Amino acid sequence: MTDLTDQLTLRYLGKQPYLETWQAMSDFTNARDDNTVDEIWVVEHPPVFTQGTAGKAEHLLQQTEIPVVKSDRGGQITYHGPGQLIVYLLINIRRKDFNVRSLVTIIEQGIIDLLNQYNIEAYAKSEAPGVYVDGKKIASLGLKIRRGCSFHGLALNVDMDLSPFLQINPCGYIGLEMTQCKNEGIDLNASELAPLLIEKLNQKLQYSQIESIFS
Repeated sequence: MTDLTDQLTLRYLGKQPYLETWQAMSDFTNARDDNTVDEIWVVEHPPVFTQGTAGKAEHLLQQTEIPVVKSDRGGQITYHGPGQLIVYLLINIRRKDFNVRSLVTIIEQGIIDLLNQYNIEAYAKSEAPGVYVDGKKIASLGLKIRRGCSFHGLALNVDMDLSPFLQINPCGYIGLEMTQCKNEGIDLNASELAPLLIEKLNQKLQYSQIESIFS
């Protein structure tokens, strides 16, 4: 019998609308069963604010032309836009013997390991999930668990317009500053960083059979 704990389908989706991608993740999770191979989706989104299940309206400081979508992931409000690396993890966490906390730690540590490779001192905060550099947030996390399976994932700021973050309290924190890989000295774009981040994540996720699909 095939051991599905070792198998992964890795999809590079390019630029995709947030709502359509979210619906596809939800549909995939609803339809999957114990014989479904785990997937990781790599994507960039057009400008959008997403409000998590714990989101409060007051954390959107001003209305703009950027749409606001109420999402079913955990957490508060954040911004997605071009130049940000999004990685969605559609994982059967029961099969991998993870819980939510261990998956969050794996994601955070993968990002930290990637940044450390470029001599950037990054760290996580137990009280505020994500990854930080000198007090500024460089990566955000938000997960949803349904039927023992995860979806949603991480957003790493790479080379983007950070100004929309000034229109919100990022992740619900007043005055939280954001940074990005470019500002910290990494001269790679999101597409170039994507496989490097996947490699770091997989050092903890430990998939040995990976099929990569480019859309």
